[in-house]
Amino acid sequence: MNFSVQPELPVAVIGAGPVGLAAAAHLAERGVPFVVFEAGAGVAAAVRQWGHVTFFSPWRFNVDSAAGRLLEQTGWTMPDQDRDPTGQELIDNYLSPLAALPGIAPHIRYGARVAAVTRQGMDRVPSKGREQRPFEVSVELADGRHERMLARAVIDASGTWSAPNPAGANGIPALGEKESSSRISTGIPDVYGNERKRYAGKRVMVIGSGHSAMDSILNLVRLKKEEPATEIIWAMRSRPTDKTFGGGADDQLANRGALGGRAKAAISAGNVSVEAPFRAQGFSLTKDSVEISDETGRKVIADEVIVATGFRPDFSMLSEIRLDLHPWLECTRTLGPLIDPNEHSCGDVPPHGVKELTQPENNFFIVGMKSYGRAPTFLMATGYEQVRSVVAALAGDMEAALDTKLVLPQTGVCEGPGRGEEGGCCGGPALSRADACCTADAIAKDAGKSGCGCAAAGRC
Repeated sequence: MNFSVQPELPVAVIGAGPVGLAAAAHLAERGVPFVVFEAGAGVAAAVRQWGHVTFFSPWRFNVDSAAGRLLEQTGWTMPDQDRDPTGQELIDNYLSPLAALPGIAPHIRYGARVAAVTRQGMDRVPSKGREQRPFEVSVELADGRHERMLARAVIDASGTWSAPNPAGANGIPALGEKESSSRISTGIPDVYGNERKRYAGKRVMVIGSGHSAMDSILNLVRLKKEEPATEIIWAMRSRPTDKTFGGGADDQLANRGALGGRAKAAISAGNVSVEAPFRAQGFSLTKDSVEISDETGRKVIADEVIVATGFRPDFSMLSEIRLDLHPWLECTRTLGPLIDPNEHSCGDVPPHGVKELTQPENNFFIVGMKSYGRAPTFLMATGYEQVRSVVAALAGDMEAALDTKLVLPQTGVCEGPGRGEEGGCCGGPALSRADACCTADAIAKDAGKSGCGCAAAGRC
């Protein structure tokens, strides 16, 4: 790495989400000049869109080390470290206070969307003298104006939320998918809360088999209990197996394990009908509904569709940056074998940092969710270690940069609340049912039972 490129220039950080702000915290702690560009009007704009969703991981995995140190200097204390926050709680109790710190706040530019990154006076072809030229970051402001800023290095923490995968099983939008967008939502809509009217009493199809799909399924089940006319169809590309629903009570992330167990119970109770294998091939919009067909010609009619098929990186702003990407995951090539979801879960990814994230473009790094490309196995703690290592390298501390350490929760004996032999019970507290005393009680009630019996036994 060449660190001699105009060291007085700032490091440009793209995105003021959890990982982008963690990068800012490490840069501030090391005294390295920086600017954070955030497309949204406030901190963590993407997280706000799923603020109703509860994290799988508890607070202790969700606070970056440097950010925690800077906040603690102001008297801030971490919320209950064993409790899983919602996205909005993460913003209110951590990200907003972090972004407001005097050493960080003046360096964040909101309403500033990065449109392109290149080298000053060079496209991606010339090699001679390339590393001696600073980066040129082109920014589109909220009022339509454009600005350009020079930077000594770039850390892209822009995430993948703005680039959801389509419903089409072949990786491109199904026929008619774009034309049917008025009846299609992506990600994790707030079906039980702000968007209740859109889904209550409707026939809703959820496409996808991951945790985002499960979250929507379970919130639709909650809605169905109050709006019995609501019908729920769960479309998966492959037939569900035990692996589909995760590690259950053996998952170290109690909320993640409970999610799969509750989704499976909702099917068993008859609250959800499953269409599998169902590989979406076409959408046809009618006056009152949308018809979804699969590759066998089977057709399902729904009022609303939720496409929860994951996300992918958007490299359009990096067309003039030299990247070496893994052939199918679209992450850094070196990182690919370490995170391939065909081989790994989010808990068995080895520690990695600047060494694995280095690109052919000197001093340019992709971190956070975007660094995983199409792999869905990212945990926020991974991103925090990534930026710690990258910033150490940019500060010239290669010993610290290469000394990567990361402890991630694996599928195994759960260490979350309520799993110890003394105190708590049955997978920890219920995180999404007010009428349940613990996770096992929530699963039982989702399945139509009266409960798990913990409350009657005095264990909750």
